Amino acid sequence: MIGRLTGILLEKQPPQILLDVGGVGYEVEAPMSTFYRLPALGEKTTLHTHLVVREDAQLLYAFADKRDRQLFRELIRLNGVGPKLALALMSGLEVDELIGAVQAQDTSALTRVPGVGKKTAERLLVELKGKFTAWESLPGTAPLATGPAAQATSGTADAVSALIALGYKPQEASRAVNAIKEEGLSSEELIRRALKGMA
Repeated sequence: MIGRLTGILLEKQPPQILLDVGGVGYEVEAPMSTFYRLPALGEKTTLHTHLVVREDAQLLYAFADKRDRQLFRELIRLNGVGPKLALALMSGLEVDELIGAVQAQDTSALTRVPGVGKKTAERLLVELKGKFTAWESLPGTAPLATGPAAQATSGTADAVSALIALGYKPQEASRAVNAIKEEGLSSEELIRRALKGMA
C-alpha cells in the first residue's frame, strides 16, 4: 500500500495531480478540498494517499491530510459509494460541513452534490450517523504548503473542465464560472467560488 508521497508538483488539472517523486511521475486523483491547498507548480508537497486495486486498473487517490483520507475511507466503505462519489462529496462539501450535515441529518446539504439524489442522501446520512463522534475533537484541516501561492491566471477553461469532471453539466459549469466577475483569480479560486454559487 502506498500511504504517502512527497515530491514536486508538476501538473494540477482537477481532479488529477501529477507528482514527481524521485524521477517517477505519480498520477493521482484528489478532491477539490485538496486542490485548494496545493502549492504552486514546481513546489514540493506531501500528499497522503489511498490505493485502490481493481481488475482493470490501479488508482491512487491523494489528500491534503490524514483526516481527509480517513473520511474518504469511511465513505467508500458505505454500500453504493465508490471513489468517484466519495471525491464528489468531498469536493462539494468541506469535511466539517459533511460532518455537520450528518449530525443534523440535513439531506439538502448532500443533494447539492452532483450525483446525489434525495434517496441517496437519506441513505448516506443513516449509514454515516454515529461514525463521526470521535472526529469532533480532531483539529481542522491545515494549509498543505507554506510556499508562495500560484500566480493568478485566467483559468476559466480549467475551472469549467474541473466542474464538469465533478459531475456538473457543461452549461451549468460554464454559467457558474462566468458569473464570477472578479478578474485575475486562479482556477482553484474560481472553482471554489463557483461551487459556493451553485450551493
